[in-house]
Amino acid sequence: MKIDQVYTPAILLNLDYMEHNLKKYADLAAAHGKQIWPMVKTHKSTELALLQQQYGCTGFLCGTLDEAEALCAAGIQNIMYAYPVATNVSIDRVIALSQKCNFIIRIDGEDAAKAIQEQAAKQGVSVQYTIIVDSGLHRFGVAPDKVVPLADALKACDHLVFKGISTHPGHVYGACSHEDLAGYCEDEARSMAAAAEALKKAGYTVDIISSGSTPTFAQNIADEHISIYHPGNYIFNDTIQLSTQTASEEECALYVLASVVSHPSEDLFICDAGTKCLGLDQGAHGNTSIVGYGTVKGHPELCVDGLSEEVGKIHVNGKTDLKVGDKICIIPNHSCSTANFTNYFIGVRGDEVERLVEVDIRSNATKKNVK
Repeated sequence: MKIDQVYTPAILLNLDYMEHNLKKYADLAAAHGKQIWPMVKTHKSTELALLQQQYGCTGFLCGTLDEAEALCAAGIQNIMYAYPVATNVSIDRVIALSQKCNFIIRIDGEDAAKAIQEQAAKQGVSVQYTIIVDSGLHRFGVAPDKVVPLADALKACDHLVFKGISTHPGHVYGACSHEDLAGYCEDEARSMAAAAEALKKAGYTVDIISSGSTPTFAQNIADEHISIYHPGNYIFNDTIQLSTQTASEEECALYVLASVVSHPSEDLFICDAGTKCLGLDQGAHGNTSIVGYGTVKGHPELCVDGLSEEVGKIHVNGKTDLKVGDKICIIPNHSCSTANFTNYFIGVRGDEVERLVEVDIRSNATKKNVK
C-alpha cells in the first residue's frame, strides 16, 4: 500500500527515521558507559518499548501505572515510575508491581512515603524508591540540600528501600534556541552532583542517579554522576526539538498526514487535521520560539496557525505550489500528545506502508475491573 492511499487524517511513523534515532542515542550511551531507561509516555506502545530494548535500553521510566503494568506483563524487569503515589488503590498497584519485577517508585515527601510504608508493612513487601531532586522545573522534588534530611526521615520506613536519586530537567522546554540549552544542562548536572555528594558524605549508598530529557541528553551524557538517562521524545522528535536544534527535520519520525480540502482565500488553505491530531501544545513551559501548531514538511512558506477539532487553518507567507487535493505531512509541536490521540501508528518506509504499530497502553486500567 502506498502512502497516498492512506485515509486522512492519519498519524504516520517513519520507521527508518525512528530506527536512526534509537541507534543514535544508544550509540552515545554505550560510548560513555551509560544506561538508557526511556520514558514510555512518549509512545505508549509495548511493541516500541520492546524495540527500544533491542536497541540497548536496560529499563524504562513510566508516566502511568498502566504503562508499568503493561511492561511488566511483557516481561520487562527494570521499571521506574516517574511520580509519587498517595492513594490506596495506587499503592496497592505499586506493591503488586514490586513483587513481580525490579520496580522503583519516586518519592519527594514524608506523607506519601508513610502511606506506602503502612500498606507495604501490612503485606510484608519491600518497595524500592529514589528521592526526586528538583533540578529547576519546580514541580516534584526537593532541593539538593534537602535530600539528606528527607532520606534520614525515611529511615523509619523499614519497608521502603532507598536506591538513589532521580530528576527531570523539564524546564529545558522553556529553551528558545540551541544556545539556551547549556544553562539547563548545567542546572541538571549541578543539582544531581550536589545531591549525590551530600548523600555519600552522609554515609548513603547511592546505586541509582537517574535523570534526563531529550534536549539535555547529548550535552550531559558524559556527566560523571548520572548513570541512567530518561529521554522520551527522542524516539519520534517534533517541532519543539527542531526549535533547539536537538533534532533535524529528517529525525522527526512521527507526523500527521493531512489532505488540503479548501482554499477560501489567496493566503489561506484548510486541511482535514485539527486538534484531535495535532493538539494545542506550543511548548509546555513558555517556549516563545514555537509559532503555530506544527511544521509542514517541505513547505517553509506554510504556517498551521489555527485549529478546530477536525480541521486546520494554514496560512501562506509568500509563494506556494500547494493546491486543493494535495496531501501534506505536519510534524506536530509535541509528538507525545499526538501519539496519545491514536490507537495505532501507520509505519512507513519510503512511500510504502509497512505495518501498523499498536498504541496499546494509553487507556485507563479501570476497565479490567469493571464487569
